[in-house]
Amino acid sequence: MAALGAKVVVNDPGGSLDGVGGDTGPAHDVVREILDAGGQAVVSTDSVSTPNGGRAIIDTAQQNFGGVDIVVHNAGIVRRASLQDMTYDDFDAVLDVHLRGAFHVVRPAFPVMCAAGYGRIVLTSSIGGLYGNHDVANYAVAKAGVIGLSNVAALEGAAHGVKSNVIVPAAVTRMAEGIDTSAYPPMGPELVAPAVGYLAHESCAVTGEMFIALAGRVATATVTESPGVYRPSWTIAEVAESLGAIRDRSEPLTFPVVPDGHNDHIRYSFAMAAQNQGAAHA
Repeated sequence: MAALGAKVVVNDPGGSLDGVGGDTGPAHDVVREILDAGGQAVVSTDSVSTPNGGRAIIDTAQQNFGGVDIVVHNAGIVRRASLQDMTYDDFDAVLDVHLRGAFHVVRPAFPVMCAAGYGRIVLTSSIGGLYGNHDVANYAVAKAGVIGLSNVAALEGAAHGVKSNVIVPAAVTRMAEGIDTSAYPPMGPELVAPAVGYLAHESCAVTGEMFIALAGRVATATVTESPGVYRPSWTIAEVAESLGAIRDRSEPLTFPVVPDGHNDHIRYSFAMAAQNQGAAHA
């Protein structure tokens, strides 16, 4: 983004993978790299894990560059444990950075964007947020929650020129230390950055969507539903007997978040009930 002319606030408190400690070096290194290449950037080492930290990051953009057009929330930590053994501290610590952290930067940036009539929000989810994974209930919950936050930002921002989307990335970075990646195809962060760049760009034509970027593959993910089965009343046995038809996704339904996926979902169910009730009276 800096290479394309964006003025960048580089935020990184420099903690370890589990969120412990701090080192301002990484943020300064990236800013120095941008400045040496002729770009514009400033350092922020505030933590997104608190409301004040998130506000300070947005304030840094406004004070140095006069506004905020783009928010990319990519902060994250990992604390692994099985669901049986996970502590409340480890659950909260991960949600504080991934999910509450996303809210802590989106909340102060969003009204600024709406007032300006322009904004791009890119929130980072994960395969773990879509499908879950072993030993990361905290991470999975946080990454699923980010999707809901982005959807609301997309809905409420639609009338104000503010677009919000989710990136679901995978790349081999320093976070992969200790993992055997020898059999992996090329999957550096340079294969993810262009998708993020597009979602942050003024030409971005989508909102309320999820983009996947993994090992050179760029795709989208959606929530789909089966058409379902209508009955005027149900018993437990009837649910069991109808399970095949209930779960039949051979003709899947997708309700786009924007303009009105929430109510489109409701309207579809209401229409099915009305149609079947009308047929019963015919």
